[in-house]
Amino acid sequence: MSIVAFQAKPWGAARKTVRASVLALLYLVAPIAAQAEPPLPPPIISQGARVLPALASHGMVVAQEGTAAKIGVDILRRGGNAVDAAVAVGFALAVTLPRAGNLGGGGFMLVYLTKEKKTVAIDYREAAPADTPREVFLDETGEAVAAKSRDSGLGVGVPGTVAGLSLALRNYGSGKFSLAELVAPAVAVARSGIDVEEDLADSLPHVQARLKRWPASARIFLHPDGSPLSRGDRLVQSDLASVLEAIGRDGERAFYEGPVAEKIVASVRAAGGRMTLDDLKSYRAVERAPLHGFYRGHEIVAMPPPSSGGVHIIELLNVLEGFPLAAQGANSAANIYLLAEAMKLAYADRAEYLGDPDQVPVPVKGLISKAYAERLRAEISLARARPSAEIKALDPMPYESDQTTHFSIVDSDGSAVANTYTLNFSYGLGLVAEGTGILLNNELDDFAAKPGAPNAYGLVGGAANAPGPRKRPLSSMAPTLVFRAGELELVTGSPGGSRIITIVTEIILDIVDFGMNIAEATEAVRIHHQWLPDELQVERGLNPDTIRLLEALGHKVAVHDAWGSAQSIFRENGVFTGAADTRQRGTLATGY
Repeated sequence: MSIVAFQAKPWGAARKTVRASVLALLYLVAPIAAQAEPPLPPPIISQGARVLPALASHGMVVAQEGTAAKIGVDILRRGGNAVDAAVAVGFALAVTLPRAGNLGGGGFMLVYLTKEKKTVAIDYREAAPADTPREVFLDETGEAVAAKSRDSGLGVGVPGTVAGLSLALRNYGSGKFSLAELVAPAVAVARSGIDVEEDLADSLPHVQARLKRWPASARIFLHPDGSPLSRGDRLVQSDLASVLEAIGRDGERAFYEGPVAEKIVASVRAAGGRMTLDDLKSYRAVERAPLHGFYRGHEIVAMPPPSSGGVHIIELLNVLEGFPLAAQGANSAANIYLLAEAMKLAYADRAEYLGDPDQVPVPVKGLISKAYAERLRAEISLARARPSAEIKALDPMPYESDQTTHFSIVDSDGSAVANTYTLNFSYGLGLVAEGTGILLNNELDDFAAKPGAPNAYGLVGGAANAPGPRKRPLSSMAPTLVFRAGELELVTGSPGGSRIITIVTEIILDIVDFGMNIAEATEAVRIHHQWLPDELQVERGLNPDTIRLLEALGHKVAVHDAWGSAQSIFRENGVFTGAADTRQRGTLATGY
Protein backbone atom coordinates (compact mmCIF):
# COMPACT_ATOMS: atom_id res chain seq x y z
CA MET A 1 0.00 0.00 0.00
CA SER A 2 1.38 3.40 -0.89
CA ILE A 3 1.85 6.08 1.73
CA VAL A 4 -1.25 8.04 2.60
CA ALA A 5 -0.30 10.95 4.85
CA PHE A 6 -2.54 13.26 6.84
CA GLN A 7 -0.67 16.57 7.11
CA ALA A 8 -2.09 18.74 9.86
CA LYS A 9 -3.06 22.30 8.86
CA PRO A 10 -4.87 23.80 11.87
CA TRP A 11 -5.86 27.15 10.43
CA GLY A 12 -8.06 25.29 7.94
CA ALA A 13 -8.70 22.28 10.11
CA ALA A 14 -12.08 20.70 10.39
CA ARG A 15 -13.44 20.53 13.92
CA LYS A 16 -16.61 18.74 14.76
CA THR A 17 -19.15 21.04 16.32
CA VAL A 18 -21.35 20.01 19.21
CA ARG A 19 -24.98 20.59 20.18
CA ALA A 20 -26.54 21.08 23.59
CA SER A 21 -29.06 18.54 24.80
CA VAL A 22 -31.96 19.76 26.89
CA LEU A 23 -33.11 16.19 27.38
CA ALA A 24 -29.69 15.32 28.76
CA LEU A 25 -29.97 18.15 31.24
CA LEU A 26 -33.32 16.78 32.38
CA TYR A 27 -31.61 13.43 32.94
CA LEU A 28 -29.08 15.10 35.22
CA VAL A 29 -31.66 16.49 37.58
CA ALA A 30 -33.67 13.26 37.72
CA PRO A 31 -33.04 10.37 40.14
CA ILE A 32 -30.65 7.68 38.88
CA ALA A 33 -31.84 4.69 40.87
CA ALA A 34 -32.28 2.80 37.63
CA GLN A 35 -28.75 3.62 36.37
CA ALA A 36 -26.01 1.25 37.21
CA GLU A 37 2.93 27.08 28.37
CA PRO A 38 2.17 30.51 26.43
CA PRO A 39 -0.49 29.17 24.02
CA LEU A 40 -0.01 29.07 20.28
CA PRO A 41 -2.67 30.76 18.14
CA PRO A 42 -5.95 28.82 18.07
CA PRO A 43 -7.16 27.01 14.97
CA ILE A 44 -10.15 28.08 12.96
CA ILE A 45 -13.00 25.69 13.66
CA SER A 46 -14.77 24.46 10.54
CA GLN A 47 -18.43 23.75 11.14
CA GLY A 48 -19.87 20.35 10.39
CA ALA A 49 -17.10 18.80 8.28
CA ARG A 50 -16.09 15.16 8.71
CA VAL A 51 -12.45 14.51 9.55
CA LEU A 52 -10.70 11.57 7.92
CA PRO A 53 -7.62 9.79 9.30
CA ALA A 54 -4.50 8.67 7.44
CA LEU A 55 -4.43 5.01 6.36
CA ALA A 56 -1.70 2.34 6.17
CA SER A 57 -1.52 -1.45 6.16
CA HIS A 58 2.09 -2.22 7.20
CA GLY A 59 3.14 0.29 9.81
CA MET A 60 2.50 3.84 10.98
CA VAL A 61 4.13 6.73 12.83
CA VAL A 62 2.22 9.72 14.17
CA ALA A 63 4.32 12.55 15.59
CA GLN A 64 4.20 16.23 16.32
CA GLU A 65 6.79 16.99 13.61
CA GLY A 66 6.79 15.63 10.06
CA THR A 67 10.50 15.08 9.37
CA ALA A 68 10.87 12.93 12.48
CA ALA A 69 7.73 10.94 11.57
CA LYS A 70 9.15 10.20 8.11
CA ILE A 71 12.45 9.07 9.67
CA GLY A 72 10.50 6.60 11.80
CA VAL A 73 8.56 5.23 8.81
CA ASP A 74 11.82 4.75 6.92
CA ILE A 75 13.13 2.58 9.77
CA LEU A 76 9.92 0.49 9.63
CA ARG A 77 10.27 0.11 5.85
CA ARG A 78 13.83 -1.16 6.28
CA GLY A 79 12.71 -3.93 8.61
CA GLY A 80 12.94 -2.22 11.98
CA ASN A 81 10.39 -2.80 14.70
CA ALA A 82 8.37 -0.20 16.60
CA VAL A 83 11.13 0.30 19.18
CA ASP A 84 13.80 0.86 16.52
CA ALA A 85 11.57 3.47 14.93
CA ALA A 86 10.81 5.07 18.31
CA VAL A 87 14.50 5.50 19.09
CA ALA A 88 15.10 7.14 15.70
CA VAL A 89 12.08 9.41 16.13
CA GLY A 90 13.01 10.28 19.72
CA PHE A 91 16.49 11.46 18.75
CA ALA A 92 15.24 13.20 15.60
CA LEU A 93 12.68 15.26 17.52
CA ALA A 94 15.52 16.63 19.66
CA VAL A 95 16.64 18.34 16.46
CA THR A 96 13.41 19.11 14.62
CA LEU A 97 11.10 19.97 17.57
CA PRO A 98 13.50 21.67 20.00
CA ARG A 99 10.77 23.09 22.23
CA ALA A 100 9.68 19.59 23.32
CA GLY A 101 11.72 16.84 21.67
CA ASN A 102 14.84 16.53 23.72
CA LEU A 103 18.05 15.07 25.01
CA GLY A 104 17.92 17.28 28.10
CA GLY A 105 14.54 16.16 29.46
CA GLY A 106 12.79 12.89 30.18
CA GLY A 107 9.56 10.95 29.89
CA PHE A 108 7.75 7.64 29.72
CA MET A 109 7.44 4.88 27.14
CA LEU A 110 5.02 1.98 26.81
CA VAL A 111 6.24 -0.88 24.62
CA TYR A 112 3.81 -3.56 23.47
CA LEU A 113 5.38 -6.78 22.17
CA THR A 114 2.83 -8.58 20.06
CA LYS A 115 4.58 -11.99 19.94
CA GLU A 116 4.96 -12.12 23.70
CA LYS A 117 1.55 -10.47 24.27
CA LYS A 118 3.00 -8.22 26.95
CA THR A 119 3.53 -4.54 27.64
CA VAL A 120 6.46 -2.98 29.49
CA ALA A 121 6.66 0.50 30.94
CA ILE A 122 9.94 2.43 30.77
CA ASP A 123 10.30 5.30 33.23
CA TYR A 124 12.98 7.75 32.17
CA ARG A 125 11.58 10.68 34.11
CA GLU A 126 14.11 13.29 35.24
CA ALA A 127 15.41 13.00 38.81
CA ALA A 128 16.36 15.64 41.35
CA PRO A 129 20.08 15.98 42.15
CA ALA A 130 21.25 14.29 45.34
CA ASP A 131 21.67 17.71 46.96
CA THR A 132 17.97 18.64 46.84
CA PRO A 133 16.51 19.54 50.24
CA ARG A 134 12.75 19.61 50.72
CA GLU A 135 12.75 23.41 51.08
CA VAL A 136 14.83 24.00 47.93
CA PHE A 137 12.18 26.22 46.29
CA LEU A 138 11.18 28.21 49.39
CA ASP A 139 12.38 31.58 50.64
CA GLU A 140 13.52 32.36 54.17
CA THR A 141 9.91 32.83 55.29
CA GLY A 142 8.88 29.41 54.02
CA GLU A 143 6.95 30.69 50.98
CA ALA A 144 7.30 29.09 47.54
CA VAL A 145 9.33 31.11 45.02
CA ALA A 146 8.23 30.20 41.51
CA ALA A 147 11.36 31.65 39.88
CA LYS A 148 13.59 29.16 41.69
CA SER A 149 11.95 26.14 40.04
CA ARG A 150 11.05 27.72 36.69
CA ASP A 151 13.83 30.18 35.85
CA SER A 152 17.03 28.95 37.50
CA GLY A 153 19.32 25.94 37.47
CA LEU A 154 17.59 24.66 40.61
CA GLY A 155 14.71 23.56 38.38
CA VAL A 156 16.85 21.29 36.17
CA GLY A 157 16.36 17.58 36.76
CA VAL A 158 18.92 14.99 35.74
CA PRO A 159 17.91 14.20 32.13
CA GLY A 160 16.58 10.73 31.37
CA THR A 161 15.89 10.68 27.62
CA VAL A 162 19.18 9.23 26.44
CA ALA A 163 19.05 6.50 29.10
CA GLY A 164 15.43 5.69 28.32
CA LEU A 165 15.84 5.41 24.56
CA SER A 166 19.02 3.38 25.02
CA LEU A 167 17.33 0.96 27.43
CA ALA A 168 14.40 0.48 25.05
CA LEU A 169 16.71 -0.35 22.14
CA ARG A 170 18.93 -2.64 24.20
CA ASN A 171 16.05 -4.69 25.60
CA TYR A 172 13.37 -4.53 22.90
CA GLY A 173 14.89 -3.44 19.60
CA SER A 174 14.87 -5.81 16.63
CA GLY A 175 18.66 -6.21 16.63
CA LYS A 176 18.78 -5.10 13.00
CA PHE A 177 19.99 -1.58 13.76
CA SER A 178 22.80 -0.24 15.91
CA LEU A 179 22.30 2.87 18.00
CA ALA A 180 24.61 4.72 15.61
CA GLU A 181 22.39 3.82 12.65
CA LEU A 182 19.26 5.03 14.41
CA VAL A 183 20.88 8.27 15.54
CA ALA A 184 22.40 8.97 12.11
CA PRO A 185 19.32 10.68 10.60
CA ALA A 186 19.17 13.10 13.53
CA VAL A 187 22.89 13.82 13.16
CA ALA A 188 22.47 14.58 9.46
CA VAL A 189 19.50 16.89 10.02
CA ALA A 190 21.22 18.75 12.87
CA ARG A 191 24.37 19.28 10.82
CA SER A 192 22.71 20.31 7.55
CA GLY A 193 20.03 22.34 9.28
CA ILE A 194 16.27 22.67 9.02
CA ASP A 195 14.14 25.42 7.56
CA VAL A 196 12.39 27.54 10.15
CA GLU A 197 8.72 26.97 9.47
CA GLU A 198 5.58 25.41 10.94
CA ASP A 199 5.73 24.86 14.72
CA LEU A 200 9.31 26.12 15.04
CA ALA A 201 8.48 29.48 13.48
CA ASP A 202 5.30 29.74 15.56
CA SER A 203 6.97 28.93 18.87
CA LEU A 204 10.20 30.95 18.88
CA PRO A 205 8.62 34.41 19.30
CA HIS A 206 6.84 33.17 22.44
CA VAL A 207 10.12 32.24 24.15
CA GLN A 208 12.40 34.96 22.82
CA ALA A 209 12.91 36.52 26.25
CA ARG A 210 13.61 33.14 27.88
CA LEU A 211 16.22 32.20 25.27
CA LYS A 212 17.81 35.65 25.31
CA ARG A 213 18.84 35.17 28.95
CA TRP A 214 21.41 32.55 28.03
CA PRO A 215 24.20 33.34 25.49
CA ALA A 216 24.54 29.72 24.30
CA SER A 217 20.81 29.57 23.57
CA ALA A 218 20.71 32.96 21.88
CA ARG A 219 23.50 31.99 19.49
CA ILE A 220 21.44 29.05 18.21
CA PHE A 221 17.85 30.32 18.15
CA LEU A 222 18.15 34.13 17.86
CA HIS A 223 19.71 36.61 15.44
CA PRO A 224 22.61 38.77 16.67
CA ASP A 225 20.12 41.60 17.31
CA GLY A 226 18.14 39.34 19.67
CA SER A 227 15.20 38.72 17.35
CA PRO A 228 14.09 35.09 16.90
CA LEU A 229 14.81 33.07 13.80
CA SER A 230 11.83 33.36 11.48
CA ARG A 231 10.42 31.88 8.28
CA GLY A 232 13.10 31.76 5.60
CA ASP A 233 15.92 31.27 8.13
CA ARG A 234 17.76 28.00 8.64
CA LEU A 235 18.46 26.42 12.04
CA VAL A 236 21.81 24.60 12.11
CA GLN A 237 22.76 22.76 15.33
CA SER A 238 26.38 21.68 14.90
CA ASP A 239 27.14 21.12 18.59
CA LEU A 240 24.04 18.97 18.96
CA ALA A 241 25.06 16.96 15.89
CA SER A 242 28.42 16.21 17.51
CA VAL A 243 26.78 15.11 20.77
CA LEU A 244 24.33 12.86 18.91
CA GLU A 245 27.20 11.35 16.92
CA ALA A 246 29.08 10.62 20.14
CA ILE A 247 25.99 8.94 21.64
CA GLY A 248 25.64 6.78 18.54
CA ARG A 249 29.29 5.79 18.73
CA ASP A 250 29.75 5.32 22.48
CA GLY A 251 26.20 4.82 23.77
CA GLU A 252 24.60 6.59 26.72
CA ARG A 253 27.99 6.78 28.46
CA ALA A 254 28.85 9.64 26.06
CA PHE A 255 26.04 11.68 27.60
CA TYR A 256 26.26 10.77 31.30
CA GLU A 257 30.05 10.78 31.63
CA GLY A 258 32.96 12.67 30.11
CA PRO A 259 33.02 16.05 28.30
CA VAL A 260 29.28 16.30 27.60
CA ALA A 261 28.37 15.60 31.22
CA GLU A 262 30.96 18.12 32.40
CA LYS A 263 29.45 20.81 30.16
CA ILE A 264 25.93 20.06 31.37
CA VAL A 265 26.95 20.27 35.02
CA ALA A 266 28.94 23.47 34.48
CA SER A 267 25.97 25.17 32.79
CA VAL A 268 23.46 24.04 35.42
CA ARG A 269 25.64 25.16 38.30
CA ALA A 270 26.39 28.50 36.62
CA ALA A 271 22.61 29.00 36.49
CA GLY A 272 22.34 28.37 40.25
CA GLY A 273 21.67 24.62 40.23
CA ARG A 274 23.10 21.81 42.34
CA MET A 275 23.68 19.04 39.80
CA THR A 276 26.95 17.09 39.99
CA LEU A 277 28.81 14.69 37.73
CA ASP A 278 27.83 11.87 40.08
CA ASP A 279 24.13 12.76 39.63
CA LEU A 280 24.50 12.19 35.89
CA LYS A 281 26.68 9.09 36.17
CA SER A 282 24.31 7.39 38.62
CA TYR A 283 21.08 8.08 36.68
CA ARG A 284 19.19 4.99 35.50
CA ALA A 285 16.05 4.51 33.44
CA VAL A 286 13.68 2.07 35.17
CA GLU A 287 11.34 -0.63 33.88
CA ARG A 288 8.05 -0.76 35.77
CA ALA A 289 4.93 -2.89 35.57
CA PRO A 290 2.22 -1.06 33.60
CA LEU A 291 -1.24 -0.44 35.02
CA HIS A 292 -4.26 -2.37 33.72
CA GLY A 293 -7.88 -1.28 33.81
CA PHE A 294 -11.08 -2.11 31.94
CA TYR A 295 -13.70 0.16 30.43
CA ARG A 296 -16.80 -1.26 28.73
CA GLY A 297 -14.95 -4.36 27.55
CA HIS A 298 -11.77 -2.53 26.50
CA GLU A 299 -8.51 -3.08 28.38
CA ILE A 300 -6.62 0.10 29.25
CA VAL A 301 -2.84 -0.26 29.70
CA ALA A 302 -1.14 2.82 31.12
CA MET A 303 1.94 4.20 32.86
CA PRO A 304 2.32 3.73 36.64
CA PRO A 305 3.69 6.42 38.98
CA PRO A 306 5.64 8.65 38.91
CA SER A 307 3.23 9.28 36.07
CA SER A 308 -0.11 10.28 37.51
CA GLY A 309 -1.63 9.95 34.05
CA GLY A 310 -2.25 6.21 34.04
CA VAL A 311 -3.76 6.10 37.52
CA HIS A 312 -6.23 8.87 36.91
CA ILE A 313 -7.22 7.90 33.37
CA ILE A 314 -8.27 4.49 34.74
CA GLU A 315 -9.86 6.10 37.81
CA LEU A 316 -11.87 8.50 35.63
CA LEU A 317 -13.03 5.76 33.27
CA ASN A 318 -14.08 3.59 36.22
CA VAL A 319 -16.24 6.40 37.58
CA LEU A 320 -17.76 7.25 34.20
CA GLU A 321 -18.56 3.62 33.40
CA GLY A 322 -21.55 3.87 35.73
CA PHE A 323 -23.25 6.55 33.60
CA PRO A 324 -25.05 6.16 30.23
CA LEU A 325 -22.73 8.45 28.27
CA ALA A 326 -23.55 7.07 24.81
CA ALA A 327 -27.27 7.61 25.30
CA GLN A 328 -26.71 11.23 26.31
CA GLY A 329 -24.61 12.12 23.27
CA ALA A 330 -21.08 13.37 22.70
CA ASN A 331 -20.43 16.77 24.24
CA SER A 332 -23.95 17.12 25.58
CA ALA A 333 -24.29 19.29 28.65
CA ALA A 334 -25.14 16.12 30.60
CA ASN A 335 -21.90 14.36 29.68
CA ILE A 336 -19.67 17.39 30.13
CA TYR A 337 -21.17 17.94 33.57
CA LEU A 338 -20.44 14.34 34.59
CA LEU A 339 -16.91 14.45 33.17
CA ALA A 340 -16.13 17.64 35.05
CA GLU A 341 -17.47 16.32 38.35
CA ALA A 342 -15.44 13.12 37.96
CA MET A 343 -12.34 15.08 37.02
CA LYS A 344 -12.52 17.12 40.23
CA LEU A 345 -12.49 13.94 42.30
CA ALA A 346 -9.54 12.44 40.40
CA TYR A 347 -7.41 15.59 40.65
CA ALA A 348 -8.14 15.88 44.37
CA ASP A 349 -6.74 12.35 44.74
CA ARG A 350 -3.74 13.30 42.60
CA ALA A 351 -2.85 16.12 44.96
CA GLU A 352 -3.15 13.90 48.02
CA TYR A 353 -1.63 10.58 47.06
CA LEU A 354 0.64 10.66 44.00
CA GLY A 355 4.44 10.85 44.06
CA ASP A 356 7.62 8.92 43.27
CA PRO A 357 6.77 5.27 44.13
CA ASP A 358 10.41 4.57 44.97
CA GLN A 359 10.25 7.07 47.84
CA VAL A 360 6.62 7.31 49.00
CA PRO A 361 3.81 4.73 49.22
CA VAL A 362 1.19 5.31 46.51
CA PRO A 363 -2.17 3.47 46.92
CA VAL A 364 -2.38 2.62 43.22
CA LYS A 365 -4.51 -0.51 43.48
CA GLY A 366 -7.09 1.29 45.58
CA LEU A 367 -7.24 4.32 43.30
CA ILE A 368 -7.87 2.23 40.16
CA SER A 369 -10.28 -0.25 41.75
CA LYS A 370 -13.93 -0.51 40.67
CA ALA A 371 -15.03 -0.46 44.32
CA TYR A 372 -13.36 2.90 44.94
CA ALA A 373 -14.93 4.26 41.74
CA GLU A 374 -18.35 3.30 43.09
CA ARG A 375 -17.70 5.39 46.19
CA LEU A 376 -16.55 8.32 44.06
CA ARG A 377 -19.67 8.08 41.87
CA ALA A 378 -21.78 8.43 44.96
CA GLU A 379 -20.02 11.74 45.65
CA ILE A 380 -21.34 13.26 42.41
CA SER A 381 -24.48 15.35 42.77
CA LEU A 382 -26.63 15.27 39.65
CA ALA A 383 -28.48 18.43 40.69
CA ARG A 384 -25.64 20.92 41.00
CA ALA A 385 -21.85 21.10 40.68
CA ARG A 386 -20.03 20.73 43.98
CA PRO A 387 -17.61 23.57 44.77
CA SER A 388 -14.02 22.33 44.77
CA ALA A 389 -13.58 23.64 48.30
CA GLU A 390 -16.03 20.97 49.49
CA ILE A 391 -14.16 18.12 47.77
CA LYS A 392 -11.54 16.23 49.73
CA ALA A 393 -9.65 13.09 48.75
CA LEU A 394 -11.34 9.93 50.03
CA ASP A 395 -9.44 6.94 51.43
CA PRO A 396 -8.61 4.39 48.70
CA MET A 397 -6.66 2.16 51.06
CA PRO A 398 -9.53 -0.27 51.86
CA TYR A 399 -9.33 -1.35 48.22
CA GLU A 400 -5.58 -2.00 48.29
CA SER A 401 -4.59 -5.63 48.03
CA ASP A 402 -1.36 -7.46 49.39
CA GLN A 403 5.80 22.00 26.22
CA THR A 404 5.88 17.99 26.06
CA THR A 405 5.45 15.88 22.92
CA HIS A 406 4.01 12.46 22.18
CA PHE A 407 4.47 10.01 19.33
CA SER A 408 2.74 6.73 18.55
CA ILE A 409 4.17 3.89 16.43
CA VAL A 410 2.86 0.50 15.30
CA ASP A 411 4.93 -1.88 13.18
CA SER A 412 3.92 -4.59 10.68
CA ASP A 413 3.79 -7.25 13.41
CA GLY A 414 1.44 -5.17 15.54
CA SER A 415 4.01 -4.25 18.17
CA ALA A 416 3.68 -0.67 19.36
CA VAL A 417 5.30 2.21 21.20
CA ALA A 418 3.51 5.06 22.95
CA ASN A 419 6.08 7.63 24.05
CA THR A 420 5.67 10.97 25.79
CA TYR A 421 8.67 13.09 26.77
CA THR A 422 9.19 16.69 27.77
CA LEU A 423 11.31 19.65 28.82
CA ASN A 424 8.34 20.96 30.88
CA PHE A 425 8.05 24.52 29.55
CA SER A 426 8.35 25.14 25.83
CA TYR A 427 12.16 25.01 25.32
CA GLY A 428 12.44 24.02 29.00
CA LEU A 429 14.54 26.40 31.05
CA GLY A 430 15.61 27.98 27.77
CA LEU A 431 19.20 27.16 28.73
CA VAL A 432 21.44 25.36 26.25
CA ALA A 433 24.41 23.71 27.96
CA GLU A 434 27.41 25.55 26.53
CA GLY A 435 29.09 23.65 23.69
CA THR A 436 26.49 20.86 23.51
CA GLY A 437 23.40 22.23 21.77
CA ILE A 438 21.33 20.50 24.49
CA LEU A 439 18.33 22.41 25.84
CA LEU A 440 17.85 21.70 29.54
CA ASN A 441 14.57 21.07 31.33
CA ASN A 442 12.94 22.92 34.23
CA GLU A 443 11.07 19.77 35.23
CA LEU A 444 11.57 20.07 38.98
CA ASP A 445 8.80 22.69 38.97
CA ASP A 446 6.52 19.62 38.91
CA PHE A 447 7.34 19.03 42.58
CA ALA A 448 5.04 20.56 45.18
CA ALA A 449 7.33 23.28 46.54
CA LYS A 450 5.12 23.22 49.64
CA PRO A 451 1.68 21.70 50.28
CA GLY A 452 -0.96 23.68 48.39
CA ALA A 453 1.50 25.75 46.31
CA PRO A 454 0.55 25.46 42.60
CA ASN A 455 3.08 24.63 39.92
CA ALA A 456 3.16 26.41 36.55
CA TYR A 457 0.10 24.46 35.40
CA GLY A 458 -1.94 25.32 38.49
CA LEU A 459 -1.63 21.83 39.97
CA VAL A 460 -1.28 21.58 43.72
CA GLY A 461 0.31 18.73 45.64
CA GLY A 462 1.25 17.56 49.08
CA ALA A 463 4.00 15.77 50.96
CA ALA A 464 3.95 12.78 48.59
CA ASN A 465 5.31 15.01 45.81
CA ALA A 466 7.67 17.18 47.86
CA PRO A 467 11.22 17.73 46.55
CA GLY A 468 13.87 15.31 47.74
CA PRO A 469 17.27 13.83 46.86
CA ARG A 470 17.17 11.85 43.60
CA LYS A 471 13.38 11.89 43.71
CA ARG A 472 11.40 11.89 40.46
CA PRO A 473 8.71 14.58 40.32
CA LEU A 474 5.14 13.60 39.60
CA SER A 475 4.08 13.91 35.96
CA SER A 476 0.80 14.05 34.06
CA MET A 477 2.32 12.39 30.98
CA ALA A 478 0.15 9.48 29.93
CA PRO A 479 1.20 7.30 26.99
CA THR A 480 -1.67 4.82 26.75
CA LEU A 481 -2.60 1.61 24.92
CA VAL A 482 -6.11 0.19 24.53
CA PHE A 483 -6.90 -3.46 23.68
CA ARG A 484 -10.09 -5.20 22.60
CA ALA A 485 -10.40 -8.99 22.89
CA GLY A 486 -6.65 -9.20 23.48
CA GLU A 487 -5.75 -7.31 20.31
CA LEU A 488 -4.12 -3.89 20.17
CA GLU A 489 -6.72 -1.27 19.25
CA LEU A 490 -5.41 2.20 20.14
CA VAL A 491 -2.04 3.87 20.75
CA THR A 492 -2.36 7.42 22.04
CA GLY A 493 -0.98 10.23 24.16
CA SER A 494 -0.53 13.99 24.12
CA PRO A 495 1.35 16.95 25.53
CA GLY A 496 -0.68 19.47 27.49
CA GLY A 497 0.63 19.72 31.06
CA SER A 498 -2.10 19.09 33.60
CA ARG A 499 -4.61 18.57 30.76
CA ILE A 500 -2.90 15.44 29.39
CA ILE A 501 -4.96 13.15 31.61
CA THR A 502 -8.26 14.57 30.41
CA ILE A 503 -7.19 14.73 26.74
CA VAL A 504 -6.39 11.01 26.67
CA THR A 505 -9.53 10.11 28.65
CA GLU A 506 -11.74 12.05 26.22
CA ILE A 507 -10.16 10.40 23.16
CA ILE A 508 -10.97 6.98 24.65
CA LEU A 509 -14.54 8.07 25.44
CA ASP A 510 -15.06 9.49 21.95
CA ILE A 511 -14.03 6.20 20.36
CA VAL A 512 -15.64 3.72 22.77
CA ASP A 513 -18.86 5.54 23.71
CA PHE A 514 -19.53 7.73 20.69
CA GLY A 515 -18.14 5.71 17.78
CA MET A 516 -15.90 8.44 16.40
CA ASN A 517 -13.01 7.60 14.09
CA ILE A 518 -9.57 8.47 15.43
CA ALA A 519 -9.38 11.77 13.53
CA GLU A 520 -12.80 12.88 14.78
CA ALA A 521 -11.87 11.95 18.34
CA THR A 522 -8.63 13.91 18.03
CA GLU A 523 -10.36 17.01 16.67
CA ALA A 524 -13.35 16.99 19.04
CA VAL A 525 -13.76 19.97 21.39
CA ARG A 526 -12.01 19.30 24.73
CA ILE A 527 -13.01 20.13 28.30
CA HIS A 528 -10.96 20.07 31.49
CA HIS A 529 -11.39 20.49 35.24
CA GLN A 530 -8.48 19.87 37.64
CA TRP A 531 -10.22 20.55 40.98
CA LEU A 532 -8.16 23.67 41.69
CA PRO A 533 -8.71 26.27 40.43
CA ASP A 534 -12.49 25.67 40.55
CA GLU A 535 -13.02 26.31 36.86
CA LEU A 536 -14.41 24.23 34.00
CA GLN A 537 -12.20 24.95 31.00
CA VAL A 538 -13.60 24.40 27.50
CA GLU A 539 -12.08 24.93 24.08
CA ARG A 540 -13.53 27.48 21.69
CA GLY A 541 -16.19 25.86 19.53
CA LEU A 542 -18.41 24.47 22.26
CA ASN A 543 -22.01 25.45 21.65
CA PRO A 544 -22.97 28.58 23.68
CA ASP A 545 -26.25 26.93 24.71
CA THR A 546 -24.27 24.04 26.22
CA ILE A 547 -22.14 26.52 28.16
CA ARG A 548 -25.24 28.23 29.53
CA LEU A 549 -26.65 24.88 30.68
CA LEU A 550 -23.39 24.08 32.47
CA GLU A 551 -23.37 27.47 34.17
CA ALA A 552 -26.98 26.90 35.27
CA LEU A 553 -25.78 23.71 36.98
CA GLY A 554 -23.20 25.67 38.97
CA HIS A 555 -20.04 25.47 36.88
CA LYS A 556 -17.83 28.48 36.33
CA VAL A 557 -17.01 28.00 32.63
CA ALA A 558 -13.88 29.53 31.08
CA VAL A 559 -13.43 29.39 27.30
CA HIS A 560 -9.81 28.82 26.23
CA ASP A 561 -7.82 28.57 23.03
CA ALA A 562 -7.13 25.03 21.78
CA TRP A 563 -4.80 22.86 23.88
CA GLY A 564 -2.79 19.67 23.55
CA SER A 565 -1.45 17.85 20.50
CA ALA A 566 -2.56 14.21 20.58
CA GLN A 567 -0.86 11.76 18.22
CA SER A 568 -2.80 8.52 17.88
CA ILE A 569 -3.11 5.28 15.91
CA PHE A 570 -6.22 3.10 15.75
CA ARG A 571 -5.91 -0.48 14.50
CA GLU A 572 -8.78 -2.58 13.19
CA ASN A 573 -8.89 -5.57 10.84
CA GLY A 574 -5.21 -5.19 10.01
CA VAL A 575 -5.56 -1.57 8.89
CA PHE A 576 -3.93 1.36 10.69
CA THR A 577 -5.68 4.71 10.87
CA GLY A 578 -3.71 7.61 12.25
CA ALA A 579 -4.50 11.14 13.35
CA ALA A 580 -2.06 13.97 13.97
CA ASP A 581 -3.59 16.74 16.03
CA THR A 582 -4.25 19.86 13.94
CA ARG A 583 -4.04 22.17 16.94
CA GLN A 584 -0.39 22.72 16.01
CA ARG A 585 1.25 22.95 12.62
CA GLY A 586 3.71 20.44 11.22
CA THR A 587 2.24 17.31 12.82
CA LEU A 588 2.04 14.23 10.62
CA ALA A 589 0.40 10.81 10.53
CA THR A 590 2.12 8.66 7.92
CA GLY A 591 2.59 4.99 7.14
CA TYR A 592 3.15 2.50 4.37
